[in-house]
Amino acid sequence: MERLRMKTSDASEGNIGKIASLFPQCVTERKGKDGKIKFGIDFEKLKAELSNEIIEEGEERYQFTWPDKRAASRLANTPTDKTLRPDIDASKDFWNTENLYIEGDNLYVLKVLRENYLGKIKMIYIDPPYNTGNDFVYNDDFAQSREEFEQSSGLFDDDGNQVLDPMQRNTESNGRFHTDWLNMIYPRLKVARDLLSDDGVIFISIDDNEQDNLRKVCDEVFGDRNFVAQLIWERAFAPKNDAKYVSNSHDYVVVYAKKIENFKIGRLPRTEEADARYSNPDNDPRGVWQSDNLTVKSYTASCDYPITTPSGRVVEPPAGRCWSLSAKAFAERLADNRIWFGADGNGVPRIKRFLSELKYDGMAPTSILFYKEVGHSQEGSQEVNKLLGAGVFDGPKPIRLLYRLLTLANLNYDSIVLDFFSGSGSMAHALMKFNSEKNLNAKFILVQVNEQTDDKAKKDGYNTIPQIAKERIRRAGKKIKEEAGLHGQDLDTGFRVLRLDSSNMEDVFYTPEDFNEADLFNSVDNVKSDRTPLDLLFQVMPELDIELSAKIEEKDVNGKKVFFVDGTYLISTFDTEVNESTVTEIAKMKPQYFVMRDASAANDNVLDNFEQIFKHYSPETIRKIL
Repeated sequence: MERLRMKTSDASEGNIGKIASLFPQCVTERKGKDGKIKFGIDFEKLKAELSNEIIEEGEERYQFTWPDKRAASRLANTPTDKTLRPDIDASKDFWNTENLYIEGDNLYVLKVLRENYLGKIKMIYIDPPYNTGNDFVYNDDFAQSREEFEQSSGLFDDDGNQVLDPMQRNTESNGRFHTDWLNMIYPRLKVARDLLSDDGVIFISIDDNEQDNLRKVCDEVFGDRNFVAQLIWERAFAPKNDAKYVSNSHDYVVVYAKKIENFKIGRLPRTEEADARYSNPDNDPRGVWQSDNLTVKSYTASCDYPITTPSGRVVEPPAGRCWSLSAKAFAERLADNRIWFGADGNGVPRIKRFLSELKYDGMAPTSILFYKEVGHSQEGSQEVNKLLGAGVFDGPKPIRLLYRLLTLANLNYDSIVLDFFSGSGSMAHALMKFNSEKNLNAKFILVQVNEQTDDKAKKDGYNTIPQIAKERIRRAGKKIKEEAGLHGQDLDTGFRVLRLDSSNMEDVFYTPEDFNEADLFNSVDNVKSDRTPLDLLFQVMPELDIELSAKIEEKDVNGKKVFFVDGTYLISTFDTEVNESTVTEIAKMKPQYFVMRDASAANDNVLDNFEQIFKHYSPETIRKIL
């Protein structure tokens, strides 16, 4: 029987494993600070393997950097022992829903999710702080004071003398704020990339303040070859005459794929306006069509020939261009009535494109998102106002915009959509509507820090942003079901609330190597006194690669509360005084995993017989304790 780690894995160790699979000769052993033998990378050998591509220290190179970038990168890899504690009372349909609403700092939440959602998220959408000077609420350990920033930024020498011209230095309203923002977003995007599936895609809303830096960060994290588009959203429908210079009417949505070769963008439904461009003036039995240019810029001598129109006029391609078809291919299209010379037979030849023969299902999306199609910022506010009252939340994205992004993400029936700057819950609202209209069962995971609201929202009874979001999701789900005529289980509008907290284990944390076989069962209670069995279950699930939305049932087995997760995939009990009959009944069910506390056994006889019981009834079951 093995003891659970009860903390997330170290991403650096995973990276060492990846290098080891490619260059096993570059992995060596060394003594760690604790005196134990650990694996490490011999960089001298690795450099030798990559000798043709090594950039030496001090060599000029293209790079994007800022103060404490290395610390931000390391922060993405370090493990955490924090846990997600369920809140049944704050949830909606806790035991049946597959949606998650998580309260807490999204960096730690993402690290927990990385345990059991690695490579499983089809779409990520985030609307992070735009860094306008008054919207920054994240304060990671490496955030700097002005003095610390100036010391690490190269503005001053060791004696405190300024080394850059005052006109060149980064001021408090420029460099330090950019640095803080980059140190905030960088580790979160690094962890988020790990969560994306190979055909996954991330959409990030941003404005002019950080869009340039965001593109550079995303090029590094996701790879510039995986850039899909930078969409322009027309968020305002009227100019602001009090603008200092130019009335800014747009924001951006930056789009990157996990692996561009695997991502297939969703296409938009055809519109009546687009179909109206097709007609059938010659009554072709294949249906409506529109004519297309028959010339191309890339010149090929074999495609440069004269064509005689039905009226007898001879036409040739314009100078520097040629026909897109060879003479033989043109003759074949002409015989098949696929060439159009105009109603009088005297026009320049054009090829007929039939609506019924379009290669793609739907229309290619465009880079400009007009407010008439996807809504504007005021529309987003009006949607929240109608559900919760005026002025409760400032600046939510309109549902139509997020609906468009969900379409472009090309979701599968049961895809998972993650938003870890979820604000008022707009993504949950949009996804429930999308599921209802597309007959899908996509699931959402929303993450939001427990940020305080302003005085107006507090007067309406909403002290935190999560309170606003949860109530919005409840009301939006009810409204969507009513509008769709759904009254049963056809649409999942529930959500399981989880809250980030410190580990369920006592502060003196243990590691497996600190224990021997005799220590596996002991009388010391290593669980904090305020934690429930359900709390423990939710810290166990990520380590066993079980999704936090998994079906959970509580059952009585010989008088003990026992959790069944995804049927009998995981069976666990954290009750005390567990006897041999309970263990035997569980073993007979042949679970994939069985987990119990080390202090659960009723007596020494249970401990002596525990392994033998499982070896007899279910030897394949993986047994773990905490």
